[in-house]
Formats: sequence, C-alpha cells, structure tokens
Amino acid sequence: MGPSSTGNPWFAVSMALFGVIVGYGIGTMGSMTYPTGPAPSFVNNPTPTPTPAPGPEPVVTAENMPPIDPETDHIRGNKNAKITLVEYSDYECPFCERHHPTMQQVMDAYGDDVNWVFRHFPLSFHPNAEPGAIASECVAELGGNDAFWKFTDDVFKRTNGFNFEAYATAAGVDATKFKACVSSGKHKQTVTDQMNGGSAAGVNGTPGTIVLNNETKESQVISGAVPFSNFQSVIDGMLN
Repeated sequence: MGPSSTGNPWFAVSMALFGVIVGYGIGTMGSMTYPTGPAPSFVNNPTPTPTPAPGPEPVVTAENMPPIDPETDHIRGNKNAKITLVEYSDYECPFCERHHPTMQQVMDAYGDDVNWVFRHFPLSFHPNAEPGAIASECVAELGGNDAFWKFTDDVFKRTNGFNFEAYATAAGVDATKFKACVSSGKHKQTVTDQMNGGSAAGVNGTPGTIVLNNETKESQVISGAVPFSNFQSVIDGMLN
C-alpha cells in the first residue's frame, strides 16, 4: 500500500487553493445583479374598426331613353296612362320568363294608371333571343298589337319551346307570310336599335324595366326579375 495522501505536502496546498476558488465563486454569485422593474407587457392586436355598412344604391334614371312612339312601340293597356313601364327583354332569358307574370300582375293591380311597353334586348349568348325578337316584329306587322302580345305571352309560357312559327300561327298570323317576313331580315335593324336605346338609357341586362311618369318625366330603372312589391313602391311614389 502506498504512502497516506494526508501526509503529502502537495495535498495540503491543493486543498487550500480549492478553498480559495470556491470562496471566490460564492462571493461573486452573491454580488451578481438582475434586471429590475415591471415585467414586460405584451400588446394584443388592436380591435379592428368595423367596416361601415354600404349606403343605398344610387337610383338610375332613364333620361336618355328613346321616347315612346305609339306608332312603333308595342303598348299594352291604356295609352294615356300616367305611368309607363318600358321593359327591355330577351325571349330566351330565364329571368325574363320569371318576370313576365309579375308585369302582368302590375297591369292587373293598377288598371288604367299604368301601361306596358315591350322592347327588345336580345343577349348574344342566347341563340333564340334575336330570332324571337325578329319573329315578334313580323307578328306585329302581320297581325297587329294584340297578336304581338299574344305571341309574347305564349313564348314566355314555353308551351312549344322556341317554335316561333307555332306561336305566330296561334296569334292568327298566316304561316307563309310569317316565314317570308322572317327570312327577309327586314326587322333586324329595329331590334338592334331598340337594344342600343336600352343601353343608352342605363339597361345592362335583362329584364331591365324603366318606370316612367309621363307627366313629370321622372323615371327609374329597375333591374332584374324583382318582386311585385318593388314595382309597387316605385309606382305608388310616382302616382302620389
């Protein structure tokens, strides 16, 4: 067995140095400083400001609408009515089909106070719209105003799809003369002119209906297939 470590003079020196180091470390730890003051705060995202509700849509008037001409326009009801509904329509448009009974309801409700003018606005993506418009003008030429409205009512009932000749003959028009008129293309420009007039008046889709006070010339465009109540509020305002 080797000599005892406690009798070794270097062991004593090592222990003394170890004590000095440990003592210095303890003293240094005691003198360490730490940050003082309030704990850091965390700011939440600010509450977003609510977006204000949109205001009412502006009323679109029809100051540039071509004037109503009893010689060329298709007028239903009292020609001397105070209020005229000028409908720009498309015979293939499903919304116009839905809208047609509403217009009939307006006519029934207001009697001689309101009349209805039908003008063409055939949309390019409806292949039957322009042919239907041209066909209706041939019916009006050959059978008159009542035949035109009979044709129009039947087209929107869709009992024969888009068989315009069937609707023309049902309206009392000679089939041979009807086909000759359609083939001539003589009414194509009439249809184009009506569509351009509707665009100038603010119509940008179908159905587009302009409510016009014939006395004051006040007007308002009603877009789309809307409920009867929408027309009622505008018409009542113009009648009072």
